[in-house]
Amino acid sequence: MSSLNKKYSNNDITVFWQPEKCIHSAKCARSLIQVFNPRRRPWVVMENGSTEDIVQTVQNCPSGALSFEYKS
Repeated sequence: MSSLNKKYSNNDITVFWQPEKCIHSAKCARSLIQVFNPRRRPWVVMENGSTEDIVQTVQNCPSGALSFEYKS
């Protein structure tokens, strides 16, 4: 994992962001701006969305820069 990679968690999942893969399509922001807002720091605020909505948005990332895993 690169030192530039980030992870963001809520009670259910951890979202991973790999910036070197990101093509900046902004599909995540258009889908769920309250969670994924590139103008904000941190740009991912997991508490602002449901786990289901976040998972759906991450699965639609065209570059694979966003991924997730469920917590055990």
